[in-house]
Amino acid sequence: MRSASPAGSPRGSWPAEEYAAAQRAQGTHAQVVMDLRTDQFLVVTDTITQ
Repeated sequence: MRSASPAGSPRGSWPAEEYAAAQRAQGTHAQVVMDLRTDQFLVVTDTITQ
């Protein structure tokens, strides 16, 4: 699963970090990575969505 936040946002990576923290609080492994091609921070989890 991925969730994206623009890297140019005034808050930078914070929206992605907050989302990842919420996912971790629910027991889901989540990490924030930066996609250089799209200039976005992505939250990558180990769950599969349908």
